[in-house]
Amino acid sequence: MSQSVIVPAGAWRVWGVGVAVYLMAVFHRSSLAVAGLAASDRFGISASQLATFVMLQLLVYAGMQIPVGLLVDRFGPRAVMIAGTATIVLGQTAFAVAGTFAAALGARVLVGVGDAMTFICVLRLVNAWFPARRIPLVTQLTGVTGQLGAVAAAAPMTWALRELGWTTSYLAAAGVSAALLVLLLLLVHDTPDDRVLRGDRLSWTAIRTRLAASWRQPGTRLGFWMHFTTQFSATTLGLLWGYPFFVRGEGLSEAAAGTLLSIMVLSIMGAGPLFGAFISRHPWHRSSIVIGIVLSIAAVWTVVLAWPGDAPLALLVLLVVVAGTGGPASMIGFDLARTSNPTDRVASATAIVNQAGFVASLVLVIAIGLILDWRTPGDSTAYSAESFRWAMSFQYVLWGLGLTQLWRYRRRTRAALLAADPDARSKMIGLG
Repeated sequence: MSQSVIVPAGAWRVWGVGVAVYLMAVFHRSSLAVAGLAASDRFGISASQLATFVMLQLLVYAGMQIPVGLLVDRFGPRAVMIAGTATIVLGQTAFAVAGTFAAALGARVLVGVGDAMTFICVLRLVNAWFPARRIPLVTQLTGVTGQLGAVAAAAPMTWALRELGWTTSYLAAAGVSAALLVLLLLLVHDTPDDRVLRGDRLSWTAIRTRLAASWRQPGTRLGFWMHFTTQFSATTLGLLWGYPFFVRGEGLSEAAAGTLLSIMVLSIMGAGPLFGAFISRHPWHRSSIVIGIVLSIAAVWTVVLAWPGDAPLALLVLLVVVAGTGGPASMIGFDLARTSNPTDRVASATAIVNQAGFVASLVLVIAIGLILDWRTPGDSTAYSAESFRWAMSFQYVLWGLGLTQLWRYRRRTRAALLAADPDARSKMIGLG
């Protein structure tokens, strides 16, 4: 199967601006992780109220995916990304000056809405500007680069909060996104041929038809369950429960726990380009690599949870490295959405896929909290290794559901490909 690999002039410029906007969106999403104590002092809130920020973030992000996908199909990625970046700037500015918990929650909703309007737009730009053979790799590079936003939200934001204070730190972060908004306006075009691309008007009937058509594609459903099954373990560790699990569940120091979470980010960044290169050459095996990764994550978790007493540090390092590969593995689902749908509804299909992992992560975050409270009622400071074993074991419910659906839709997707082209397997087995 011969495919052009010529990259249009300006593609890397457009991608560079888009991925910088996405990196800052991840920064804004992650910036509260190191500001928990400062937020507690500023707003006078409890630990459970602080956790509300994380729940709200996941709810807004997941809930916005399909509306954003429809907006991208209708108005193009440039316009939606401009609106999303402006919303982030407004939200972070409001968060910088908020003096009450209610105001801060409202500001974080705005940040979450703007964040949700970013990633799908960058993927749509990648699909429009790069040849098909390059798209899987550039998609993974997008995800990897975005992770630098989480890194930048750690030590630099910690320093800024200590040296500059709450308001100045968050205003400065908003200012960076405001500068990127100007670059978006000046440098980004929807396609190599169109600065602004518009799709058909969307009535309620057209919306239902578009979403139903995307969902009917077995490749879209396979991508959905790929994203659902691979992402939640690393996301849950990184956003909320990893730090207390390592400290209270495995007896590590706070410094060691932080180091493990940093190693997980490095794993995410390192695995992405490898996966992108592999599926570019072997698209027939996209589901195989995802199933293998899920089984690997579940296997390492099994050893950790079954270990008598505290698990060895080397085993916990292996855990975060293997769990981290689930992040880039989830992005393989976007490639299924791209290749299973016509161009005019790729963003809608991508949105369906993109909400899956965040829904799974939200379910797991809530389930772990409920199970921990059940096993240690009335005293959150007494969470034990045993209670964490019970709580983290809820992952098997999600893995079981996800693997069942992966196997089901893998068969349907491959059958549909072979029905359309009996030589599809031989063409896709190795595109070297």
